[in-house]
This record gives sequence, C-alpha cells and structure tokens, in this order.
Amino acid sequence: MTDRRLWSYKEIAAHIKVQPDTVRSYRKHGLLPAPDQVEGGKPYWYADTVRAWVASRPGNRSRSRSRRQV
Repeated sequence: MTDRRLWSYKEIAAHIKVQPDTVRSYRKHGLLPAPDQVEGGKPYWYADTVRAWVASRPGNRSRSRSRRQV
C-alpha cells in the first residue's frame, strides 16, 4: 500500500524527532530529497518519500537496532 499523504516540514520533523527548522536546514544543505509537490511556494513530500529517505540516512538508528537483533 502506498502512502501518498503530503508532509510539510512540521510532519517530517515530528517523524524524525527534530525541530522544523532542522528539516529546513537539511533541505538548504541538500540533505533532503526534492519535494514531491510545491503548493503556494511551500514544499511537500509524500510520506513514503520521507520514510525511504529516513531508511537510507547514514547512522539511521532503526537500521542499527535491527542489525543488533539479528
């Protein structure tokens, strides 16, 4: 099942447990994928896009945990 809900900086920040300004900084420094949509000049990402990005980030805690469990 595909999750096509659109997330703003606020939802991404809540998902990765940082402040929205941190997510803005990630985008400014090219660390965030390109937005899936821009509406009224505001960027939005599909939830699936964000989850894939989080899973591929270096030092991802959830990947580290799953390795330890193996």
